Amino acid sequence: MSDRGQSSSATSWLGKSMPRVEDPKFLLGKGRYIDDLALPDMLHAVIIPSPHAHATIVSIDTSAALAMPGVVRVLTGGEAATVFGPLPDLGPYPEKHIWRAIAAEKVRYVGEPVAVIVAASRALAEDARQAVKVDYAPLPPIGTLEQALDNDSVPIHEDLGTNRVFERALSWGDVDEVFESADHVVRDRLRWRRSGAQPMETVGAIADYDSATGAMRIHTNSLTFSNFLFMLAETLGLQSNQLQVLPAPAGGSFGSKTWAVKVAALAGMMSKLCARPVKFVEDRFDNISNCDHHGSDRLYDAALAFSDNGELLGLQIDVVDDYGAYLQYGVGTHANALSQVVGPYRIAHVSYQLTAVLTNKCQQGACRGFGSEVHNWVLERMVDMAAAKLKMDRFEIRRKNFIPSSAFPYRIPFGNEYDSGDYFAVLDKAISMLDIAAWRKKAATENRFIGVGVCTANERSGFAGTELGLLIDQPMRVTSMPESVNISVDAVGGVTVSLFSGAFTGNSAETVVTQLLADELGVNPTDIVVRYAGSHAGYPGTGPAGSRFTIMVAGAINQAAEIIRKKAITVAAALMELPLEDVYWDAGFVRSKQNPNEAKSLIEIAAMTQLFKHNLPIDISTGLEASAVFDHPHMTLPKGDGKDFGIFFPFVGHGCHIAVVEVDPDLGSVSILDYVAVHDNGTVVNPRSLEGQIRGGTAHGIGTTLMEEYVYSDNGELMTRNYHHYAIPTSMDIPEIKVAHLETPSPFTPHGIKGGGEAGRLMAPAAISSAIDDALSAYHVRVNEIPATPERIAGWIQGENAKA
Repeated sequence: MSDRGQSSSATSWLGKSMPRVEDPKFLLGKGRYIDDLALPDMLHAVIIPSPHAHATIVSIDTSAALAMPGVVRVLTGGEAATVFGPLPDLGPYPEKHIWRAIAAEKVRYVGEPVAVIVAASRALAEDARQAVKVDYAPLPPIGTLEQALDNDSVPIHEDLGTNRVFERALSWGDVDEVFESADHVVRDRLRWRRSGAQPMETVGAIADYDSATGAMRIHTNSLTFSNFLFMLAETLGLQSNQLQVLPAPAGGSFGSKTWAVKVAALAGMMSKLCARPVKFVEDRFDNISNCDHHGSDRLYDAALAFSDNGELLGLQIDVVDDYGAYLQYGVGTHANALSQVVGPYRIAHVSYQLTAVLTNKCQQGACRGFGSEVHNWVLERMVDMAAAKLKMDRFEIRRKNFIPSSAFPYRIPFGNEYDSGDYFAVLDKAISMLDIAAWRKKAATENRFIGVGVCTANERSGFAGTELGLLIDQPMRVTSMPESVNISVDAVGGVTVSLFSGAFTGNSAETVVTQLLADELGVNPTDIVVRYAGSHAGYPGTGPAGSRFTIMVAGAINQAAEIIRKKAITVAAALMELPLEDVYWDAGFVRSKQNPNEAKSLIEIAAMTQLFKHNLPIDISTGLEASAVFDHPHMTLPKGDGKDFGIFFPFVGHGCHIAVVEVDPDLGSVSILDYVAVHDNGTVVNPRSLEGQIRGGTAHGIGTTLMEEYVYSDNGELMTRNYHHYAIPTSMDIPEIKVAHLETPSPFTPHGIKGGGEAGRLMAPAAISSAIDDALSAYHVRVNEIPATPERIAGWIQGENAKA
């Protein structure tokens, strides 16, 4: 039992590895995920997915399904289009490629819904699905990048007229001159294959429409960006203030549940039509094929210019990106890459050519890294290539080109700013944690194919919403995507914090909020309760996306706590009959400057304001409560010249990963023998929690590098429909990951915090690829495609043997 009202000034909770506040309820099986929730008189929905990649819907016969006992409603896409609006679209062509929750006239990928069935139980709805008869007229599918680039290919969206939907060339500095005059230029073609986040629980929602008031409540394990929920209200035909979204624990997200609106829209549509609560939870095939959050799928032609002494001079990127059938986020993933386009290096001349194409596949969305993880891999692959060309140590070439600490804040090509860092110290720390010489000796003396690989890369955090429209030159205003809190102190010292964005996604929101507020108000963490208030309070919130939440919520907490402290000082001064200038705040107490033993505790002050206002000698409002919205000011608008896109992702962490792997050249299999991850994410709020993020992100990155891939055939058939075919790493594939932190606080954020949620996946692919190269140097193998599956590695080895 805590001693409420007692100062915690002897202990600062910031930087402590406090056990996670969230853990007990989940460990006890009481986390109440979305599928644990049930409402009275609730119905259950399932979708009918398209078996075709590209086809016209000729007819749908629902009569047999509607005649089955327990079936309440079947909604086709054609019917839905007359009643409900399209889904929210943040891309460049919402009027030319209509994105609907249910396909209306044609289907554009395997798994796209053509109808929704609602029944008294999930089992009944599943049975009824077999009774719906859909007649399709297949169209030529666009299954590959090459087909999409063909100007004669059938447009997936007729109004666009082409599958090459966006092209943009950007240049900074004297790129052509630098490449012509450089001592050396290396070029490579690099392929990053499509994969995705694999949450423990799929996306789910329960919608409850009140036909009497026209209001709707939706419980969901997705939907951050509460300030954009008016878009979902438009889809459902509601006024914005009639829609209330209540968050449920995400059951894993890794980016994939950020603004995943389709499931909530489907549940909401069916609830509105049936006037009863409706639950829709994706099955695993739905989540794999129809989640709208596949990761990047890119082909790069990259070039790097450098001098004889290893100075990196210029970077050329020509990338084709397969977005699938829709463009919900536009080309924001490439703005994301441009925010750290030169990584940690002093590269002054950069060109970036982007071609975005559409194919008959599920569309891209948010997946841990949002495109910056791919660019990190490409840049690090090219730096390794330069080192090999010069026969230079891979650690040394990086050290030679690092941005020095004295240069921060540092503006990079295209205008973004890096706030702070000490890249040399991070590299030195990582090297000190792993005995590279011993591993090389073991490889030589035991005749084993052991390799050491390195990645030194950056992690941008705290995004501005302008990211989504930067490259397409949409008119925009700058926003840092605000975060809000409400803090109230009750009459006996209990502190309640309300959050207004998405719920728990694994990022320890309740823990970091507790630690930050305990310091701000000088209370014990056990006196603080964090709750997710949902959207109805009207405060804007963005939630955990773009490694931003801790930065932004810290600012909101700081502002709200300051309001509470000021009121507490005013009340305490009146109670002690002292002038305001003669008292001061001291970690949960207001003390007299003349006699510090004369003090009023926060609990005394709260009791007076909550219960005994009329006993105060001053007129002051009842209660001790404050709300605040934090919209970070360190952002600038793009200049519109294609050269300066403004500061839009300015809080930049840094990491060094060193991987030691062993490759079996006969099988092509890779075993990770040792792994070090050193990160600088500014001031660390909770080392234990951040280490969990780094280890989890690294595990995700290992899967991306070695095994995870959504495989589509050339005709758009999805070959990886379940976990029998889509491989994900198990605990047996993940090594012990040695983690260390360094701290160079940001000068622009509360407490100097930077984000860290995507860190591991931003670094692991490059480090492991580098290590495979090193292990197979005798075969002259270079990893230029991931995932580097055993089949691909064996093929590379056989190809080199054939050349020999």
